[in-house]
Amino acid sequence: MEKLQTLHLNAFAAAWQEQQKQPDVLTMSFDERLGLLVDAEWLARENARVARNLRAAKLRISQASLEDVDFNPKRELEKPLVRQLANCRWVPDNQNIIITGKTGTGKTFIACALAQAAIRKGHRAVYRRAPRLFEELALAHADGSFPALLKRLAKVDVLVIDDWGLAPPKDSERRDLLELLEDRYGARATIITSQLETKVWHDHIADPTIADAICDRVLHRAHRLVLKGPSRRKEESAN
Repeated sequence: MEKLQTLHLNAFAAAWQEQQKQPDVLTMSFDERLGLLVDAEWLARENARVARNLRAAKLRISQASLEDVDFNPKRELEKPLVRQLANCRWVPDNQNIIITGKTGTGKTFIACALAQAAIRKGHRAVYRRAPRLFEELALAHADGSFPALLKRLAKVDVLVIDDWGLAPPKDSERRDLLELLEDRYGARATIITSQLETKVWHDHIADPTIADAICDRVLHRAHRLVLKGPSRRKEESAN
């Protein structure tokens, strides 16, 4: 037991102790019992990894899950597409997901649910609201850590950029966003939520050259979810 604990096989050790209390388990073959012990250790480590990655992701709605998505007809949410995205093939395929809709329609919930699903499939995710992301990038420019921050954000499997387009972007924000998306294009998956319809993104970015580059990298091969219906926050407060 001491050696198992030294090797950090704590779940294995705990499962072995439990086996000693179960007479029916003692009748199993060595391979069967060993298999149960290995399963216990693997499951414990997998759960710890998922919990660690969920904490690191800092999802705005940490409990969001695809099983809880509301498919009320008013939302006109494509159930087949959501089910397709639930398998998380879009992550290793380095595809983007664009979620648009008016305020309160549940864009953040679905973005966080998709990120959580990806984490449970073994991927790493990071959540940032667009205004905070731009602040973080601006501070990194000031203290000289911009290349390191850009590299870190470029490597994460799923980057969630929430509430993009709330205000017209500054020139520095346009350029930083392009740098970030350029590093991720074709190499990692990105989820972007916005109140703006994708057809007005180009005009919103304002700079035609940068707008062309950003829209091409974001919208190319992207899955699009358009949420409709009344604000869910208003409905919940009314109830």
